[in-house]
Amino acid sequence: MSGKNANAFGRALLRWYDLNRRDLPWRKTRDPYRVWVSEIMLQQTRVAAVLDHYRIFLERFPTIETLSQASLDEVLAAWSGLGYYRRARMLHTCAKDVVAQHGGAFPRTAAELQDLPGIGRYTAAAIASIAFDEPMAVVDGNVERVIERLAGRKISPADAWRHAQSLLNPRCPGDFNQAMMELGATVCLPRGQECGVCPVQKWCEAKTVDGEASAVLTREKPVKRQEKKKLWCTLDQRDGHIRMVQRPTESSLMPAMWELPQQDEKPPGTPHSAYGRTFRHSITVTDYTVHVLRDRSRAKGKWVAIHEIPTLPLTGLTRKILRAEGII
Repeated sequence: MSGKNANAFGRALLRWYDLNRRDLPWRKTRDPYRVWVSEIMLQQTRVAAVLDHYRIFLERFPTIETLSQASLDEVLAAWSGLGYYRRARMLHTCAKDVVAQHGGAFPRTAAELQDLPGIGRYTAAAIASIAFDEPMAVVDGNVERVIERLAGRKISPADAWRHAQSLLNPRCPGDFNQAMMELGATVCLPRGQECGVCPVQKWCEAKTVDGEASAVLTREKPVKRQEKKKLWCTLDQRDGHIRMVQRPTESSLMPAMWELPQQDEKPPGTPHSAYGRTFRHSITVTDYTVHVLRDRSRAKGKWVAIHEIPTLPLTGLTRKILRAEGII
């Protein structure tokens, strides 16, 4: 795309974004701390799932200093329910690094931001462009799809970054980057795309023609095969306490998180009266059928006061069960 066309493309995209962008809390700030938190939360997570967690997390940790001073358990507890807990651990580590090595102030360039723990090329460019107006393009899955459709062909990741940079409006890079992501998230969708309302369709090589979509336009995601398993969780509640166990710190999945006692085989001899609710629950590529038992004779673990449970880093499944039972 020529420089003249790139300028026209940018103006059309930004006009559309001004009128159609979703009202999201992280778009009302240029505070690098809040931008950073939102970008980490949004990794592999839907916007709808992030909204409440973002608000609650920032109420608990309003500044990078408060986050750096918190214990890891406090951070994991505030993150509980978002999944992919490695993000929370790296967030905590990075906060400590920014406070200790940079006096609590984020570096202002994408190159320097990438030196921080847990911040890669995309996150660094997002923070630098939105918070500090550095003219750096971002490429996530949505932006890559938009660029491939504009080009009318599949392109390499390196070419996607170069193409995004060539389109970038350097006078308002933060808004431009968010507009590109918004376009991919709401209009230029993986399937069910809405070419008729796309603000930049005149520059698109893969737009629908007479109702027929090109192969680039309708690229399908590979289907992941979900493994199916069963779990039996014991809910032992008495005298204002719940019996719980903490996962090993060396566990590869959700280390040091707290959960109800559980096992992957049906406990022999459990009376029918002990069976309570049944849940469906998914973790990455595994779908679980979860049976909740109230068989005190088989419970193990540590007694935890119910009023202390919200302060613990709970697994998503345990939080789901306790909420359904009205305990938290």
